[in-house]
Amino acid sequence: MTASVRSQPMIAVTDVEKSSAWYCAVLGASSGHGGPEYERLVVDGELILQLHKLALGHHHGTIGDPSLPLGNGVALWFEVDDLPVAADRARSAGATIQTDLHHNPNAGHEELWLRDPDNYLVVLAG
Repeated sequence: MTASVRSQPMIAVTDVEKSSAWYCAVLGASSGHGGPEYERLVVDGELILQLHKLALGHHHGTIGDPSLPLGNGVALWFEVDDLPVAADRARSAGATIQTDLHHNPNAGHEELWLRDPDNYLVVLAG
């Protein structure tokens, strides 16, 4: 019997709606929930990322420590079907580009490294 596992990452953000708009623009995603406290981003009906308001605890406690910088030590890696199109979306959205399109010899593919509105590292790989 093989296990079925699918990642459903959640990150703490300072402005859920702003981050949602950014990820929708950059990844071609759409809102699966919406609102100022929590968001589910989907592509082709599949959940790819959850966004949670940093300062809210709800029933589970806060997701992050508001006194610490966000994004440190985290890389959100997304494989995309058409990297040049995704790169154009990122540029059109005004994304901060950390490392422009380049070949990653270890992975054997092209990548674009970005920073989201909360300074999380976002890698688009083709």
